[in-house]
Amino acid sequence: MLTARVLIPFAVATIIWGSTWIVIRGQLGVVPPNWSVCYRFLVGAVAITIHAIATGAPLKLDRREQCFAALLGFTQFFLNFNFVYQAEGLITSGLVAVVFALLIVPNAIFGSIFLKQPLTGRFLFGSMIALVGVGLLILQEARGDDASSHASIVGVGLTLLGVLSASAANVLQGTNAARAMPMAGMLAWGMVWGAAINAGVGLATTGAPVIELTPTYLGGVLYLGVMASAVAFTCYFSVIRAIGPARAAYSSVITPVLAMLLSTLFEHYHWTLLAGSGAVVTLVGLVIALRSRKPVLKSA
Repeated sequence: MLTARVLIPFAVATIIWGSTWIVIRGQLGVVPPNWSVCYRFLVGAVAITIHAIATGAPLKLDRREQCFAALLGFTQFFLNFNFVYQAEGLITSGLVAVVFALLIVPNAIFGSIFLKQPLTGRFLFGSMIALVGVGLLILQEARGDDASSHASIVGVGLTLLGVLSASAANVLQGTNAARAMPMAGMLAWGMVWGAAINAGVGLATTGAPVIELTPTYLGGVLYLGVMASAVAFTCYFSVIRAIGPARAAYSSVITPVLAMLLSTLFEHYHWTLLAGSGAVVTLVGLVIALRSRKPVLKSA
């Protein structure tokens, strides 16, 4: 059974990420994606460091752990988010969100291969039901996307590359090496590495740092850095360590449904039969899958 120790951080990360897709749209335009991602994770690293100092959480990593943090920074905080930010410049944030729900597929496959985590019949059955729901949501969002066919293909392709990058980082979190590391130190340094890589690539491809001094942009950087990065990743990675990357990936399955609910409240989103059916089917699959037996963690 899932306990409050897992359900609470799972819910916190999912609720926060349900709101980020719209916020990311406000980061695009004036500032190149590399620099927006860089600022986001600099803020996230500072927020984690301040909290760690206040609570006495360890931040120091040895050389091996720094190498791990650098790999995490490259996969999660550089590749993943650059693919996502670039994709949102081509297709709707809703379509990016629902395509990203496919994260559960590589997480389950890679978790089984590299972490030796068995996939129960109930989990597979629930996941198949959820993916049917995700497919309905993708169809709904694709119908409402005004992008050209070429832009849509590129946007979806970039999102899928982001999914694979995030999955690699998720599986890293399921290893014994990751679980032995202090969460604050690993995340803070991972975000520093990610910000540094983004800055380096930004300097090489788009030139000197660019920033948009508007309340919308700066507020978005703060929200994405503190809440969507420092808080949400701390919660989400703790869930991966507890129940494995496959079941933790259900956060990405629920996220687009929450995003649609928030859009209903703040953007007057109009539900269709297709969207409603997709949301219901997705949630039914979620309940079935998450009630499956916790996999045994055997990773090295």
